[in-house]
Amino acid sequence: MRLPHPLYNLYERRLANSLDRRSVPRHVGVILDGNRRWAKTFGEPAAHGHRRGAHKITDFLGWSEDLGIEVVTLWMLSTHNLARSPEELVELLDIIDDAVQSLADSGRWRLRVVGRLDLLPEHIVASLRGAEERTSSIEGLQVNVAIGYGGRHEIADAVRETLREADRRGVTLAELAERLDVEDIEAHLYTKGQPDPELLIRTSGEQRLSGFLLWQSAQSEYYFCEAYWPDFRRVDYLRALRAYLDRERRLGR
Repeated sequence: MRLPHPLYNLYERRLANSLDRRSVPRHVGVILDGNRRWAKTFGEPAAHGHRRGAHKITDFLGWSEDLGIEVVTLWMLSTHNLARSPEELVELLDIIDDAVQSLADSGRWRLRVVGRLDLLPEHIVASLRGAEERTSSIEGLQVNVAIGYGGRHEIADAVRETLREADRRGVTLAELAERLDVEDIEAHLYTKGQPDPELLIRTSGEQRLSGFLLWQSAQSEYYFCEAYWPDFRRVDYLRALRAYLDRERRLGR
């Protein structure tokens, strides 16, 4: 149940003021789930939910920026989503591309497009790469937009590139097998050079990761929110951060 507006604003301010900004996660990953189910509750087509979900992204990044988050990874389209009907997929890709272009046009955030882009239409890939390039010199919040992304695919790509690099250096397969370690794989992940996510959020009430950032999430805290992504509010984000800060992160020590 939503609080009456004045009480909601007071509660949100108190919640925000209670957070220790020095201890917020550096990297937050989000599974933007529930767009289609949100649209269905209003008797609207799936595309309506996807558009509303796309509009929510700018709000979320602004909240993250204000809170001092350094990196945000947004899972916008999975490799499994590519099996949807051609009609829905074409419309969904156009909505995603429009959203990414809007983020780039704002000039506020540096974008990195991650995923199996070879599985996407060439004109969409060219457009996404153009947005990425336009933001490459922007300082501040880094935003990974995961499109055509699958955690297993990412690990396979990282291993593949590790093998290619070894071949370019003249390292034999036997030599590589003797010296290969986790750092070699990490150096070729989509998120290379960035901190691993300390907090992963999934909206819509589903309580699974579905392969999101499989390698990077080894020490992540998970937060599952009942709200569909288009309904996700700043207070929901603050609650996720409060839950994260209330946990004792021993990290095996």
